[in-house]
Amino acid sequence: MSHNNNSYTRLALQKFKTNFWGVLSFWFIILISVISLTVYFYIPDYSANANSGDLALHSKSPGFTVDYIQLQDNYKRSFQEYWTGRKEPLKHIPIGEYKVDSDTLYYKPYSAQPELEDFKSIPLNHFSNPTLSEIIKSKTYWLGTDNQGRDYLSRLLIGSRVSLSIGFVAVLISLVIGISLGSIAGYYGGKVDALILWLINVFWSIPTLLLVIAITLALGKGFWQVFIAVGMTMWVEVARVVRGQVISIKEQQYITAARALGYNDYRIISKHILPNCMAPVIVISAANFASAILMESGLSFLGLGTQVPTPSWGAMIKENYNYILLGKPYLALLPGLAMFLLVISFMLIGNALRDALDVKQ
Repeated sequence: MSHNNNSYTRLALQKFKTNFWGVLSFWFIILISVISLTVYFYIPDYSANANSGDLALHSKSPGFTVDYIQLQDNYKRSFQEYWTGRKEPLKHIPIGEYKVDSDTLYYKPYSAQPELEDFKSIPLNHFSNPTLSEIIKSKTYWLGTDNQGRDYLSRLLIGSRVSLSIGFVAVLISLVIGISLGSIAGYYGGKVDALILWLINVFWSIPTLLLVIAITLALGKGFWQVFIAVGMTMWVEVARVVRGQVISIKEQQYITAARALGYNDYRIISKHILPNCMAPVIVISAANFASAILMESGLSFLGLGTQVPTPSWGAMIKENYNYILLGKPYLALLPGLAMFLLVISFMLIGNALRDALDVKQ
């Protein structure tokens, strides 16, 4: 049996490798996962959630560059901040022009109307290293800034963390609940099966979005509440598929032999039945991953998903969709494009896995 399983796995892997779009989507998801995991290593704004902004810099075009005074010079990041970001943004002042006179730095704060700004001053002894190269820095906003003056590229990349996290946690919750209930219903049958099937039909009959909104309102708005809400609505399809697979497999001769050898139900289900049910479950999980990303984005767009200042692609679209008519449509289109690429990648992987795991081909 082990040799056959290895042979089927190797054959499925070989078939998957021949699917160009499946392999391309796989590596794209790996790339996005690596980027989201290490995002604070290289984004321009490494404050937590890239929430450091200045209203004077709002809605700037891609490639905008500005000088600024770094008030906390010689700052060294801790190891944890490379993974979670700095809790408090570094204090800095965007400037339009500056000059040094004696031991004092004079500057004009950045403004769209610099003629209305007056020079302000900071003594150079305020800094631990009073050299201009350490005090005056230059920053380029490669994708411009949003309506709060925050670096748009940083928030766009951090948003990938939210989408991948919601997909992973929601699918994990759906698998735990769906596989457990589906295997119990299919294996024991009778009243247990009828009760679980009734529960499945009740959840199945409720529109998914309405159920998610109801759960979100009951649990409250927030990051983890969305995970639970989306995961609690995705177990139904998994349970139905697992139930059907278990009903078919439990009548096989090797299951009868396992019972004759005295194996308990838990071992039969976990060791002999479920491993042979995983092919359709894997395909469903890929589709559920994509659905979870779309659902979270929809909730965030409606204001029921992740809350400010956490960057979510759905929330970024909501914050900037007015700019479609105001001459800067990329502020709303870029998170939509990122979401589209990630979702279609999971759908293509699901199709590739379906073909690779189809033993009839």
